[in-house]
Amino acid sequence: MTGEATSSKRRPGRRPGSADTRGEILAAARKVFAEKGFDKATVRGIAREAEVDPALVHHYFATKEGMFAAAMRLPITPDEIIPLLIEGPREEIGERLVRMILTVTAEPETREPLVALIRSALTNDQAAAMFREFISNALLFQVADRLGVPHLRIEAAFGQMYGVVMARYVIKLEPLASAGIDELVELLAPTIQRYFTG
Repeated sequence: MTGEATSSKRRPGRRPGSADTRGEILAAARKVFAEKGFDKATVRGIAREAEVDPALVHHYFATKEGMFAAAMRLPITPDEIIPLLIEGPREEIGERLVRMILTVTAEPETREPLVALIRSALTNDQAAAMFREFISNALLFQVADRLGVPHLRIEAAFGQMYGVVMARYVIKLEPLASAGIDELVELLAPTIQRYFTG
């Protein structure tokens, strides 16, 4: 009898009978991000959609940015990228950025979700707005502000690398598509570095 009473009590922050709360939160996050975009989506709104307590959302995802990356199945989060870019010698930031992007996109399991999001952004206005807000506000402007670089410069650097990823993996231009990472780093890093150091 006591066991029955205990098992029928609702655990705070979790819907009864839910086996995959994290998965349900991610499904709710995808829906909310798609409807509202990155900037207007809130942890509370995502928790409401998933029918869980906001504290439970924070238990699984430390930040909205991390939740977005997980929901969109992105291979890396701003929490990982930003320190990688801003720590270390400033005169090597171009090389770090180019190597990071080329390394992350080299493996199909990390490249495919990113390319899928890029493709969606090309054909769907909502996906484009969501991608733009995330890239600009959660990543690019954070790096630019910490480095004291104008937003236009960091967007230009991103635009160049975006073009490389598109040419390499979507259009599959040769010999760019089959060039080695080290060869491309040597070719691209000086140009990307110029955006950061003038």
